[in-house]
Amino acid sequence: MIIMHNIAGILTGKIENLPMSKPEAILVNGLSIFYFVVGVVAVVTIIIAGYYFVVGGNNPSTVSKAKTAVLYSVIGLIIIIVAFAITRFVIGNI
Repeated sequence: MIIMHNIAGILTGKIENLPMSKPEAILVNGLSIFYFVVGVVAVVTIIIAGYYFVVGGNNPSTVSKAKTAVLYSVIGLIIIIVAFAITRFVIGNI
């Protein structure tokens, strides 16, 4: 019932009882989602590169590419963790 009332209020321009968020909360939520997605991509990249490392045992080119991919993914993951910590520290002090 409340949802229908809020939708009707949005359509008529009379918005009531909608939750209001602080800009800091919106920023924290957006950055948390971003960090989560980028972290998942980095972990998936590490898994795929590890697969290529194991499968490409006889091909030095494939093994080299896999090592490079793992290295860059781990570096990226470290950067994301540091960025997350810095962001939480800065937003926590606002």
